[in-house]
Amino acid sequence: PAWLRRLCGQLLSERLMRPSGVQAVVRGIMEGTGAGGAGAEAAAVDWRKCDAVAKILASCPQQCLSLEDYYRLVCPQILDLLHIQDKRTARQFQRVATTTLLTMAKEHPQLAEEHLLQPLLAPLLRCSET
Repeated sequence: PAWLRRLCGQLLSERLMRPSGVQAVVRGIMEGTGAGGAGAEAAAVDWRKCDAVAKILASCPQQCLSLEDYYRLVCPQILDLLHIQDKRTARQFQRVATTTLLTMAKEHPQLAEEHLLQPLLAPLLRCSET
């Protein structure tokens, strides 16, 4: 029903914009992926889930006041997904982060540059300046 979809969307949006909310949402959705069955079918399911999560993260929720606010709150959390230490989870989280980054860069290049690309490339730029 529409009311349930709206309520779930609202709860998901609220969680994403809290500290560590992106990681919690990604963990919740990806839980169990890659743990069972091997082979091409399991890999395809894994890819589809990662792409679906990336689409969710790249979409600004209706409850957010502005796209700028959403990027300011969520993008640092997306970059944090690249630093997960657990090897089993790291691959999925990195896949979600890179797909989200690409989607955001295509949809809103200026915001993605400011909130994702500049922080991501800052250490490289510092090294090249010296």
